[in-house]
Amino acid sequence: MIHTEINLCGIPLKNPVMTASGTFGSGAEYAEFVDLNRLGAVVTKGVASVPWEGNPTPRVAEVYGGMLNAIGLQNPGIDLFIERDIPFLKKYHTKIVVNVCGRTTEEYIAVVERLADQPVDLLEINISCPNVEAGGIAFGQNPKTVETITREIKKYAKQPVMMKLSPNVTDITEMARAAEAGGADALSLINTITGMKIDIHRRKFALANRTGGLSGPAVHPVAVRMVYQTFHAVGIPIVGMGGIMNADDAIEMILAGASAIAVGTANFANPKATEEIVDGIEAYMRRYGVKDVRELIGCVS
Repeated sequence: MIHTEINLCGIPLKNPVMTASGTFGSGAEYAEFVDLNRLGAVVTKGVASVPWEGNPTPRVAEVYGGMLNAIGLQNPGIDLFIERDIPFLKKYHTKIVVNVCGRTTEEYIAVVERLADQPVDLLEINISCPNVEAGGIAFGQNPKTVETITREIKKYAKQPVMMKLSPNVTDITEMARAAEAGGADALSLINTITGMKIDIHRRKFALANRTGGLSGPAVHPVAVRMVYQTFHAVGIPIVGMGGIMNADDAIEMILAGASAIAVGTANFANPKATEEIVDGIEAYMRRYGVKDVRELIGCVS
């Protein structure tokens, strides 16, 4: 008998496999391909206090080893999310993690307050958003800002708070410690790495936004390294993500220190990727006689 259950900030998950925000909608788009009941949690697309239109097109480009996206966190806003998406997800026996975005601290807090009495399990705070109060620099690129916004959100949040860290920094552990100091219950990392693609035939940028977030297999070794460093720098759980395409990638992330993992870009290439990773983790545990998946967390030597 093997046990794949984990406890994330007091929230019991049947297994450590989650979806990554922005790659799975809020579940409805994938429900005909994936049995959502088999997943540890569904992480929703980013939700803001009001609808966001996102960036102009083109805003997705394929690159070696992955993709670039500059969607710009297009979303319908918190009102429609509460009316439509939460009731849909509540039909399934999986945990609900809401990704929250904003351009000011007040915008984040507005969403967190609206979710306080909603039946959602965990909040993932996307601090890679451009902070308009600081000239457009992402919240997650300044440790003092990370600590401050974490502390402010914790004042209003009724659910556990997981801060999603940006890899576009010099020292990921500095940001992780800042979030922990601000009271974060968990961390998720990594978000996308800033990249660029140029169409040499048109001599134009492939994305209207010029730059975009690089995701997919190319970023996986960076993500594993950052999860490992963070695991040894803080005492709170980590959800690892970044280029997880199969069960081997997921297990590697868990060995590096992730308590759970989130699958992103793989969903676009293989809608059943998350289910296959659940199966693959179980197969790995049987093969190596691992009774409890928690034995694997951070055990690399």
